[in-house]
Amino acid sequence: MNRRNFVTMGASSLCAIPMLGFSVFEKRNSAEKPAWVVEWIKIHDQQLPNFKKLKVTDPKHRYVGGYTDDVEISNPHTTSGFIAKACMLISCPESSFYQSSEVLKDVEAAAKAMLKFQHSDGTIDLLATNFHSTPDTAFVLENIVPAYKFLKQSNTKGSESTLELLQKFLKNAGEGLIVGGIHTPNHRWVVSAALTKLNELFPDKRYLNRIDQWLAEHIDLDPDGQYTEKSTNSYSPIVNRSLIIMAKGLNKPELLEPVLKNLEMTLFYVHPNGEVVTEASNRQDKGTIGNMSKYYYCYRFMALQKNNGEMAAMARQIEKTSSKEQLAGYLDYFLEDPTLWKDLPADKPLPTSYAKAFPYSGVVRIRRSNWDSTLLSNNTSWLTFHKGNAVLQAMRVASSFFGKGQFQSEKIEQRGNTWVLTKSLEGPYYQPLEKDKISPDGDLDKMPRTLRKQSEVQKLETIVKIKEANNGLEVEINMSGTEGVPVTLELIFRAGGEFSGVSKLPAKENAYLFSGEKGTYTVNGDTINFSSGTIEHKNVQLRGALPAMDAPTVYLTGFTPFKHTIKLS
Repeated sequence: MNRRNFVTMGASSLCAIPMLGFSVFEKRNSAEKPAWVVEWIKIHDQQLPNFKKLKVTDPKHRYVGGYTDDVEISNPHTTSGFIAKACMLISCPESSFYQSSEVLKDVEAAAKAMLKFQHSDGTIDLLATNFHSTPDTAFVLENIVPAYKFLKQSNTKGSESTLELLQKFLKNAGEGLIVGGIHTPNHRWVVSAALTKLNELFPDKRYLNRIDQWLAEHIDLDPDGQYTEKSTNSYSPIVNRSLIIMAKGLNKPELLEPVLKNLEMTLFYVHPNGEVVTEASNRQDKGTIGNMSKYYYCYRFMALQKNNGEMAAMARQIEKTSSKEQLAGYLDYFLEDPTLWKDLPADKPLPTSYAKAFPYSGVVRIRRSNWDSTLLSNNTSWLTFHKGNAVLQAMRVASSFFGKGQFQSEKIEQRGNTWVLTKSLEGPYYQPLEKDKISPDGDLDKMPRTLRKQSEVQKLETIVKIKEANNGLEVEINMSGTEGVPVTLELIFRAGGEFSGVSKLPAKENAYLFSGEKGTYTVNGDTINFSSGTIEHKNVQLRGALPAMDAPTVYLTGFTPFKHTIKLS
């Protein structure tokens, strides 16, 4: 889960102060904000009133003064989001809520609620799944730490009691962070970043000792430049932001190196329309649709820190492919550090034509100007093809081979100009047990199938070959071995387009048959061409195959030996 949802529910900033200074990082204090920063502040101005309908106003309610989510559950995440956004605007002279006594009263009430959400061990709950959660406490501190600094710097009349409440919450949270555990790899860096920010406010050797314990495990970056979770639409940008916080706050510039490597890799994970490749993730963002807005701060920071033209070019591209509301969600980072207001260095051309393998991630990325494709190992959706707004979000193939015929390949091999995916299956039968292996009581648990001799072993080998041709791809699928096995190939498209050259499959929604020479799928003027088709049966949901996706799907069918080539352009 990406807890940082500041655009509609909350944000945090240090509007009135420059970045806390550390010698290796350039500092700049400027009273005059650029127009785009002021515009972002105005966006938050428009959003703050949205919290009013979520406020708990019943004086008898345990969490009175707190805020609910969209299913009316009071929670610390929405409440901290309000505190962060409100404190930011109270502190910004450009805001219509600057030094607002009315908003300050709401912040004080919310701070009291936060202390009620907080357990005696300093932690809070993520009510959807995690309880007494150290990492979720750290995510909440991403709101509360800047809010505290913000409010303190604002010199708002009557803010002393609110600051005391926020300070109490923060120090209690610190006690939880120095002993609490985590669930996932990114949590180590989120917790460490929160401790870094706490240490800036309330220096404590225990905070630094705990950070050192986590850092002793080393940053989990593979040689491709990818983090363990491969979570391009959620946790990779979170890890990058956390490492930047730590690099600055701990005076450890070496922590910027994994950030740079990840950002360099991610340049090759961008579709021509600005979306990010998500299919290789092993977290909940797998296969989701997202643009690169979550990376904007990281690319801009590294562009200026390293005078890097590629980072600058990607930052500018993100500006063009993201909404202002998405970018404004990270306003706090840009107000904390006025050096980010500087003009970016000159662009260096971004990669737009390549075929590049990322073996540690099991990914091959192919891009040629206006189209691109992702090949994936250990993934049943082993190919995608994007052409502008038209998206083939998955290609899948399955057979009804002993209930285990859904194809995926353990690896992708390059053979000349061809990428090869393979899978071999066996379907054996089993003979009677030999006498000395029979349990006297007839208990089958004592006579596992591994003790039986196999016979009539059926085999199925699938070889998929992919190569570039005619400004697109040729995908050859060859399935051989046992004969007469039903096969179904799926071309699964993103919703929103129109087909030609296919026929509707009766009684099944979003299902189409393709037997002709040419088919197309068009979305807003962008068209993917595919050819050619084959239909030998109409069983599109084979036993043992994955259920159909909720998306427009074109089916090709046949029997083994099955050899067919699909062309995409």
